[in-house]
Amino acid sequence: MPEAAPSEPVSAKKQRAARAALAYLRDGMVLGVGTGSTVNELIALLGREGWATRLCGAVSSSEGSSARLRAQGIPLLDLNEVPELPLYLDGADEATRRRELIKGGGAALTREKIIAAAADRFLCLIDDGKLVDTLGTFPLPVEVIPMARSYVARRLSALGGRPVWRTGTVTDNGNHILDVHGLRIADPRELETEVNQITGVVAVGLFAHRPADQLLVGTATGIELI
Repeated sequence: MPEAAPSEPVSAKKQRAARAALAYLRDGMVLGVGTGSTVNELIALLGREGWATRLCGAVSSSEGSSARLRAQGIPLLDLNEVPELPLYLDGADEATRRRELIKGGGAALTREKIIAAAADRFLCLIDDGKLVDTLGTFPLPVEVIPMARSYVARRLSALGGRPVWRTGTVTDNGNHILDVHGLRIADPRELETEVNQITGVVAVGLFAHRPADQLLVGTATGIELI
C-alpha cells in the first residue's frame, strides 16, 4: 500500500489564517488584537508587512500581546480613549459553524470579551482542527474572583462539569481561572447566561451571545470563510 501523504503542520494553517486577515485591514484604523498562537502569527505579519506605520494603533486583550505589538512598533491605545473600534482579530480554542466559540486558553477571556463587545466586527482566525460540531471537548475557562473560587467550583459542578483550578495562573486582572471539563454544550447561549449569573464569576469563555461575525479557517488547501 502507498504511504499516506504527511499532514500539513498546524503552524502553516495558522499562518494562512493570519495572512488572510490582512485583507480586512485599512490604513489609519484602530485594530483590536487578541491573544494566542494564531494572533502571534498575525502580530509578526503586521510588523513584516509594514502595518506599524499604517495603523493608527491597536487595542490589545493581554499584556503578552501588548508586548509583541510594541516590539513591532505598533502604538498601544486604551479602549476608553478609542471612540470607534472597527475590527477585532482573535483566535479561539474551539469554534462551531454557527461561529460560537470557546476562548480563554490563554487566560485573557475577560478582556477579549470586552474588546469583542466594543468592536463593530469580530473576525476569528483558527486552523481547521479547532472546528467542532458541539463545543465542550476543550475545557471551558471561567475567570473568577479569587475568594469565590471554591464556591463557584461547587456551582459549576452542579451544572454537570468538573472544574479544575488552573494553579499558577493569575489573569491580567488579578483573578483565577477554573477550567471546566466534561461539558457537552448543546446550548451555548443558555449556558453562558447561567454561568455569568453565578456570583464571583468575572467572565466565562463562551462567546455565544456575541459570537464571531466571521471565521477565517486555515486548511491544508487554503482558507474557508464561515
